[in-house]
Amino acid sequence: MRKFRTLVIAAAMSIVLAMTGCSGSGASDAGVSSGSEVSDSSGGGEDTDIDKINEDKADSSTDNVNVGGDDTTSDTTTDDTENDDESGGKAGDESSEAVDESNENTAEETTESQYKIPEINVERYDVPDTESMRFAEGLTLGVSLGNTFDAYKDSNLEDEMDTETVWQSVVTTQEIIEGYHDAGFTTIRIPVSWHNHVSGDDFTISEQWMDRIQEVVDWAIDDGMYVIINIHHDNHPEANAYYPNSEHLDQSIKYVTSIWTQVSERFKDYDEHLIFESLNEPRLVDHDNEWFIQGNDDCKDSIECINVLNQTIVDTIRASGGNNASRYIMVPGYDASSKGALNSGFVFPTDPVDNDHRIMLSIHEYTPYSFALEYPGEDIFNYKSESSTGDIDEFMDSLYESFISQGIPVVIGEFGAVDKSQNTQSRVNFASYYVASARARGMTCMWWDNNSFQSNGLGLYYRRGGYLVYPDIMNAMLQYCTYDAE
Repeated sequence: MRKFRTLVIAAAMSIVLAMTGCSGSGASDAGVSSGSEVSDSSGGGEDTDIDKINEDKADSSTDNVNVGGDDTTSDTTTDDTENDDESGGKAGDESSEAVDESNENTAEETTESQYKIPEINVERYDVPDTESMRFAEGLTLGVSLGNTFDAYKDSNLEDEMDTETVWQSVVTTQEIIEGYHDAGFTTIRIPVSWHNHVSGDDFTISEQWMDRIQEVVDWAIDDGMYVIINIHHDNHPEANAYYPNSEHLDQSIKYVTSIWTQVSERFKDYDEHLIFESLNEPRLVDHDNEWFIQGNDDCKDSIECINVLNQTIVDTIRASGGNNASRYIMVPGYDASSKGALNSGFVFPTDPVDNDHRIMLSIHEYTPYSFALEYPGEDIFNYKSESSTGDIDEFMDSLYESFISQGIPVVIGEFGAVDKSQNTQSRVNFASYYVASARARGMTCMWWDNNSFQSNGLGLYYRRGGYLVYPDIMNAMLQYCTYDAE
């Protein structure tokens, strides 16, 4: 049975000051195109990933922001008025120059926000007091640097270094990394796709690309942040890298072993501020079951192959020497969803070194799907209604029972809720409830920031301008990413 210590995660209803550029507002940025929606018949929320929505958006690679317009949706308390929503749909593609000029003009205007951080009361679950669990909780609040080093272009790529800006237009700088830290993020996940940057049958990584990744990692660590790097968009057939089924298993093992051998060697002397994540959302890309699991042979086979790949990667990292022998590693199940991890076929990898649960579960949950990702879906989130909160409670309780209570740390490496015509108050409500609920169960959350601010974007921090477009969402997450015992 689950034991509870009573902890109240509470925040007084507050009005916070917006940081330049928007009157507590919304904004817009290109880069999100409609993707396949996910239906999971196994109950709970539907599982998907904003990465899928972004895969085909190279033609809208801008970081445009339309500042202005307030979310007038008030925080209602009736159970039948608030629901969930998500977004797809391709974002607009206004010129970066025109919008940047508009942002510069409004950046000097600081207005009082209209948005309130709700009071969320959650009982603190009985989280094992272990070194690894304290480490995972110590990551506190994270952001994924989306659509950047994970971006790829499989044809007509003249300069491999151009991939950094094929899905959004801003080259990452030290000031941007420090800006995320100054905004309040403790951890930055830097997704990396490698297949555009390898050569030969042994998949040798380009020195130029490896140096660039190391440069950004160093900026974050030197600024005191935790950093996560991974293998990201390398599992589609055109990548000729890895694909989790038996037909491609031999090549997949060769690919992940080669990549992680090289990455491990480059970073073996880094301390525990650097975390390795084995794979991003391993799944059967372009299969009918790409985004949800059924009991068919293809899904069973893929899950078994993912088990093999995770174990291969863990063994490769551990054997590489240096600090990798005890480095924290994150591993996902099928498509990194909670249902993938909870599937009876998923096998959590064993650690060849006697570590205290230094392998952590990686989860991506844009839940409830109809609010967080589906477009148009629902644009209201009522934190007092089970119709909005039920899917969050269900998947988090399941992860708590199967992993946290057993001493296995869980990191929600991707979550978020897209903008729907500036429904900012509901997004504040969502962020408050989601982060508070995860923290009560000992989990740390990381928002997917794809530098997209148009309707159905997930951007929070405007990289070109260097400020938060949605400071209220950020303040809500900061309010609930830690807790105090009464």
